[in-house]
Amino acid sequence: MLAAAPLILGLCWVSTALASPPSQIQPLGTLHRRSYLYVGQTYVAQGNSSIAADQMYVERLTPAAVTQPLPILFIHGQGMTGTNLLNTPDGRLGWADYFLSKGYEMYIVDQPSRGRSPWQPTVDGVLVPFDTFTVESHFTAVERFKLWPQAVLHTQWPGNGSVGDPTFDNFYASTVPSLNSTTEEAMKIKDAAPKLLDQIGPVILMTHSQAGEFGWILADSRPKQIKAIVALEPYGPPFINAIFPPLTPNRIFGLTDIPVAYDPPISSPSDIGRVAVSEIPGVTCFQQTEPARKLINLVNIPVLTVTSESSYHAQYDNCSVAFLRQAGVKVDHVPLGDVGIHGNGHMFFMEKNGLEIAEKVIQPWIAKIRK
Repeated sequence: MLAAAPLILGLCWVSTALASPPSQIQPLGTLHRRSYLYVGQTYVAQGNSSIAADQMYVERLTPAAVTQPLPILFIHGQGMTGTNLLNTPDGRLGWADYFLSKGYEMYIVDQPSRGRSPWQPTVDGVLVPFDTFTVESHFTAVERFKLWPQAVLHTQWPGNGSVGDPTFDNFYASTVPSLNSTTEEAMKIKDAAPKLLDQIGPVILMTHSQAGEFGWILADSRPKQIKAIVALEPYGPPFINAIFPPLTPNRIFGLTDIPVAYDPPISSPSDIGRVAVSEIPGVTCFQQTEPARKLINLVNIPVLTVTSESSYHAQYDNCSVAFLRQAGVKVDHVPLGDVGIHGNGHMFFMEKNGLEIAEKVIQPWIAKIRK
């Protein structure tokens, strides 16, 4: 069932007021129209009546002049919402405004059961929050905790990245509890997001972190609607958790928690042969045994994977990229340090040089994508 309820607010400017001190002069941003819709709603019996469940909130930002042939659909990561792209926690314009200024229409979601996509306690699974230690040690002050070797290179977070710093406090206030089960979340996205694609047509899909697997799932489900995937430090590595204990098996279908199509076909996850090809402390890199099965619905979809210099993903994104390439997927992998962009962590799109990354890495690549 599709529930669309656009709310037209007229032409407006991107607002950064929520994330900034009132005394700070705010940049105006790009003239655009804002509306929203919901997709994926179902009704679930509740006593003598029913309640809505499974719906996904979608924010639509349309610049005054749409000059690009494809819109961008953005799906955020764990503990986050679509606010990730709207502006930065220290009040600067975010990636949404940047891409609006380049003529792209933007669709920005809140994952089901999170943020403005309601969590129903009698329907949905358990929610878990990010605590402040996790956010500081994984995202904002990684150089202080040094949980992986590259963490010491982190310099781009605006502020000291710790509780009590205004930028950190703004960012942490924006985090929300997420479903504890990545499998449940993947199933909800697989149910809701294709309905959005069926309504809006082809897109450039941009995913971050946990949402990385949703890129492969949606491309598998709607290969003609996904014209390209920009995977910002995608969920990985294949088959097993890394860096943060417990280092237990995960992503049993390679890079996804739920089935995607392989060629030759599989009947169970055990059909995907796997072999450890390298190992460093905290990371075991698995690939398929040869001859490798192909991710048949992804082989014609170009992928850009972006990895920052100091994130924990610098330890294993190369393994995820190798898995995709072995499965026949065309992947361009850009480690930011290799192109002279240094000091970034996992949340690089909201860091001090975030717009430089959009300008020098993302925009030139997606500008080549056509319908």
